[in-house]
Amino acid sequence: MSAVPRKVVRVRELDLHVASFRDLSIETLYALLRLRVDVFVVEQQCAYPELDGRDTEPGTRHLWFADDDGSPVAYLRLLTDADGTARIGRVVVAAHARGAGLADRLIDAALAETAGRPCVLDAQAHLVDLYARHGFTVVGAEYLDDGIPHVPMARPATS
Repeated sequence: MSAVPRKVVRVRELDLHVASFRDLSIETLYALLRLRVDVFVVEQQCAYPELDGRDTEPGTRHLWFADDDGSPVAYLRLLTDADGTARIGRVVVAAHARGAGLADRLIDAALAETAGRPCVLDAQAHLVDLYARHGFTVVGAEYLDDGIPHVPMARPATS
């Protein structure tokens, strides 16, 4: 049985894209949502309302890397909570692009966008170390979200 060829992502050649909801083309929005659904709903086998209404909020920023053909390979969204705290969410990397450092690069870019504000996120428990590398600490007990262990994390404001 032969292995399926794996697509390789060349990280250094990928450009970071940042856009508000209104600035996303229909094609890009579809591709970003498809990546999120492919991983969070299909791969992780979680039937949940992926479209929660926060993507369209005026302060939301969508950050992603796309491969040479324009397909998103890594994505996150940056929200602003009611108290002004930044919230990172929906961090996702396509299966074929994992291990190339794209999540780290996205988190760095998101933190640069926060302009030093405090930032929070709800990490899948197995990814706590990823976020800890960026200054996040666990601030609450582990809980299950759609059967997947999560941990609330926070990063204080920076100057």
